[in-house]
Formats: sequence, C-alpha cells, structure tokens
Amino acid sequence: MPPIISIKGVTKSYASGLKALQRVDLDIDRGEIFALLGPNGAGKTTLINIVCGIVTASSGCVTADGHDIVRDYRAARSMIGLVPQELSTDAFETVWATVSFSRGLFGRAPNPKFIEGLLRDLSLLDKRNSKIMTLSGGMKRRVMIAKALSHEPQILFLDEPTAGVDVELRRDMWNLVRGLREKGVTIILTTHYIEEAEEMADRVGVINKGTLMLVEDKKALMKKLGKKQLTLHLQKALQSIPAELQSWALELKADGNEMVYTVGSADSVDISTLLGRLSELSIVIKDLQTHQSSLEDIFVNLVTERT
Repeated sequence: MPPIISIKGVTKSYASGLKALQRVDLDIDRGEIFALLGPNGAGKTTLINIVCGIVTASSGCVTADGHDIVRDYRAARSMIGLVPQELSTDAFETVWATVSFSRGLFGRAPNPKFIEGLLRDLSLLDKRNSKIMTLSGGMKRRVMIAKALSHEPQILFLDEPTAGVDVELRRDMWNLVRGLREKGVTIILTTHYIEEAEEMADRVGVINKGTLMLVEDKKALMKKLGKKQLTLHLQKALQSIPAELQSWALELKADGNEMVYTVGSADSVDISTLLGRLSELSIVIKDLQTHQSSLEDIFVNLVTERT
C-alpha cells in the first residue's frame, strides 16, 4: 500500500540564509501515529506547514494521498486537518458557528449531527452557543481541534496540541486520537511531552537543525538504542574496578561510591551472578537501583551527540 504522505527531497531556505530544512525524505503510512520529535527551532513546524500548504518549500515535492500539494492543492488540502501551536479563532463567533464554517470552507455539506458529536467528544457541547472570546485557553484549544476535524480529514497534524493545557484536555485529546486512529485516520504529532509519543506513536522521527536524523519503529528504536542500567551503591568507595570484574561493563561514579552496570535494552541484566562475584570480593552493597531507557533518554542522547 502506498504511503498516505510522501515527502521527497524537501528543503527550505530563507533570504536571510537560514536553512530551515535540509533535504527531508519521509514516507508516512496510512493509519499510523507518527511522532516527529526535535528541539525548538529544529524544523518540525516548518515541515508541517509545508505539507499543509502554508509554507512553500524551496525544493522537493510532497503528496497527500497521491495528490501533489502544489499542483492539486485543493484535493490535497481537503485530506488534511491541522491543529497549530498558536491559538487563532474568530473571537466574536460562537463555537458552533466557527466549527460549522470551517467545515464549509472545505466544501463539505452541512452535517449538524457530525458537528454535535465532535463537540461532545471534545467536551464542548455545552459551550456551542458561547462566543470564543468568553472561553478559557483550554477551551479555545478544544475549538481549534474541532475546527481541524470538522471536514473529516484522513490526515491530522497535531503541532504541540497539549502544550500549556490542563490534564483533562490532554486526556480527552489522546482518547480522541485513539478513536480517530481506529477509524483509519493518519496522525502526525509533535510534542514536548515525549512520554506521550512513547505511549501513542507507532513510529518516531527525530529532526534537528533541519535534518531528519532518523525514522524508526518505536519499539525497534527503544530496543536498538535503549539501555538498561543497574546502579550499585557501595558501602565503601573503590579506587578502580577490580581486575576480576574487568569482563563486565562496569563503571565507577560518584567518587567510587557507585558502580554502574550498563547493557543494551535487548540484553538481560545478570544481577545474581554479578552480586555473587561482588560478595566473593568482599564488596558490600548498601542499595541498588535499576533504570530502563525511556524514549526521552534516547531522544536527548541523539540530539546531544549530534549537536
């Protein structure tokens, strides 16, 4: 099955000389949740805006469900819903009017039943006759999501959708995302809450300084780049790793008061054998801790190493 979004050789340079994107190649599969991660200024929003037709690429091409976003703009754009970072709504319109109007902009026939269900899913139904200017920031964010979904797009971009919003909206947002995914909607999200990407995404892309560093299945990425660590807090500090333990991946930290054993995420941590060897060498352990790499750990390491 062909990808629902195909990005080939896309670059973006500005007159100032800034290269926001440097030859991005990316295919996004139909029905997947794809998380695009990167530090501020990495190029995430620029790439999203190019796909959505808001920014013009300097070179390259993008198709959405086979429609070129430049030559067949209307067909491509009708496939896409976008929830941008910034709140921008018609302050004097009611919730119902602004969401219904957004649907009409894409040539979709009126469907009050659909709009009602959408507002109910976003806990906005009791606010349908309220003017946008009277709503809280969290409620305005819900309206932006409703507008993006009003024309029933098959591709949904969520650009930092839960930044600065309350816990309730975050929960509602991800419940809605799961429901959309079950209906076959493809979802591309950027987020600073990397634990959300870890929970929700099928695949992960990491972008930094305009370069797409990697694209990987989330589970494969965590298996390949993740680590397991066992930290042993010693009763008495060591000056160096004993020769009898040189075959182990051990490292002394905290002025010799901690011994850290690191293995790949896919490998098993042979704690019992290690503790037995330490006991034979009269090295007393007063406490121990284990740590499994999270997606955030992997992301930070990748960005730091290649900065």
